[in-house]
Amino acid sequence: MLQFISSGLPQVAVPSTIHCDHLIEAQIGGAKDLARAKDINAEVYNFLASAGAKYGVGFWKPGSGIIHQIILENYAYPGVLLIGTDSHTPNGGGLGSICIGVGGADAVDVMAGIPWELKCPNVIGVKLTGKLSGWTSPKDVILKVAGILTVKGGTGAIVEYHGPGVDSISCTGMATICNMGAEIGATTSVFPYNHRMKTYLEKTGRGDIAALADDYADLLVPDAGCEYDSMVEINLDELKPHINGPFTPDLAHPMADIGATAVKNGWPLEVKVGLIGSCTNSSYEDMGRSASVAKQALDKGLKCKAAFTITPGSEQIRATIERDGYSKILGDVGGMVLANACGPCIGQWDRRDVKKGEKNTIVTSYNRNFTARNDANPATHAFVASPEIVTALAIAGTLDFNPEVDYLTAANGEKFKLKPPSADELPKLDFDPGQDTYQHPPAEGGSKLRVDVSPTSTRLQLLEPFDKWAGGDLEDLQILIKVRGQRTNWGLQPYSSPFPIPPFIAAGPWLKFRAVNIENDGVNKIKNQLTGEYGGVPDVARHYKANGLSWVVVGDDNYGEGSSREHAALEPRHLGGRCIIVKSFARIHETNLKKQGMLPLTFQNPADYDKIRPDDKISIKGLATFTPGKPLSTVVKHSDGTKDEFQLNHTFNETQIEWFQAGSALNRMKELQ
Repeated sequence: MLQFISSGLPQVAVPSTIHCDHLIEAQIGGAKDLARAKDINAEVYNFLASAGAKYGVGFWKPGSGIIHQIILENYAYPGVLLIGTDSHTPNGGGLGSICIGVGGADAVDVMAGIPWELKCPNVIGVKLTGKLSGWTSPKDVILKVAGILTVKGGTGAIVEYHGPGVDSISCTGMATICNMGAEIGATTSVFPYNHRMKTYLEKTGRGDIAALADDYADLLVPDAGCEYDSMVEINLDELKPHINGPFTPDLAHPMADIGATAVKNGWPLEVKVGLIGSCTNSSYEDMGRSASVAKQALDKGLKCKAAFTITPGSEQIRATIERDGYSKILGDVGGMVLANACGPCIGQWDRRDVKKGEKNTIVTSYNRNFTARNDANPATHAFVASPEIVTALAIAGTLDFNPEVDYLTAANGEKFKLKPPSADELPKLDFDPGQDTYQHPPAEGGSKLRVDVSPTSTRLQLLEPFDKWAGGDLEDLQILIKVRGQRTNWGLQPYSSPFPIPPFIAAGPWLKFRAVNIENDGVNKIKNQLTGEYGGVPDVARHYKANGLSWVVVGDDNYGEGSSREHAALEPRHLGGRCIIVKSFARIHETNLKKQGMLPLTFQNPADYDKIRPDDKISIKGLATFTPGKPLSTVVKHSDGTKDEFQLNHTFNETQIEWFQAGSALNRMKELQ
């Protein structure tokens, strides 16, 4: 929103909504956690509400729920192309939508009416035969697919599910499968339109859209004779419940094998916490199947041996499961209902039952389980499963419990087996909408409204348009930091941007700084070449900017991979950066840098990285004849008076060069108004 405001446009060009689901920390329960978040984050919420009203953007207030569940309930429909600023936006594929997660700069393009473009992806077909039954759930489909394709197997591809097995999966179950497609790197995933989608549309007040989809159903399914770039086939009759992990979502295990595998690998068998919900698995059906398992335990006098939390996906889900008794059952078995928000799934969890570094096991119905993802504890072994399996494991308290074959002991000493869960796909009554948490943009427009940003805020700052290219070469840029190697955010994805991720958008405060300074192996500790003192990366950058000194970052391979790439492009430009020179970039981050008017360049000879010293001055030559495919050159001045010169490659096309010359993509957009 800060970027859109800086575009100077009076209103968004396409229907847009703001969601704030990442800001509520799970601590003691939904209502109190929400109240605390509203207090702590008041200025952020006020900014979002006022910005939405001024620029014609709907605002889902804190407590509304998780963006992906809200989109499924309100916005997704068969055949729509929808862009969202979160990697699990493909959740909408459960309604036959092409929903793609992007960076903030791409979203601003869409909001401004600029065409959004993507390199044409491959299409991976997943053919489903047979029928889901028993303990096997839609989650097991994607857990199996993740095991087959791995975390990188879907990169650059759309996954298209098809085949006769599709009709045995509920609409929200299809959404679960598409949601977690992000964990195999897929651009998005999609299901063909069918009667399960029609029923969901009708139940969520969109019967007219269902009728229209019926009229064009032949366009919303795979073409006869279509071919796929690759194919995976899964027989749902044979698919067994799975659990994936620890530390990666593609380490797939059938439930029958997990106990022996855990013992072999030394993974803790005791389940400390079971957590159900999240954007992946918080539907009415999910909660009903979990309650079905919990009710059987209660009837035998049992409660959960592990701690147990429930995260409703939306206010509508919360209100409906409360009305229909699911919340009471889940609470009676020992569960705590959290706020309608991402919560522990993205690290917003004030966990206190184990100490940091203490080896332990948790099971979740979430999507990601990278090291320290949920609780900041690198010793936590997190496993991903369906909500009903998580519920069963929380009741049993041990990872080696397989509800298909193992017995529990009732309060009276009787041995019994849990029956496979059963629940309604959708509520028999209409959904209960709960509290009205949506703010419509004013019908009369927002031209007279003011965006609420305090000039003394430490969290928000209105952006001024970035300065245009002055027309010459960039001379004597100070090196801010030379980054060594690749850093990781979730323990798997390399990330080497030195810029901080604000705690109000990060998946936990422990991710605030991540890049290593080659000079001293320190994180967020660099030498200020003007004062000789050491300070934090943004602090030194801010000092350089105040003294009229532009700067450059030198990085290693795959620079900018991981979460929060958008901020890592916006902040350096805002703080006076002009250029990033690396061995290689993560694709999305490279594009984000271009959109902010930065120069992302790569060494023509990667060995030239070693020629640069942390106290060098760098000049970028050849900008007057900046053209696609033509390298730029650099002169590196060393403090001892010597120089090095070499070539730098770029991937700018003609439009992107215009972004650079205008100062940013937004500036160029204003020029074209």
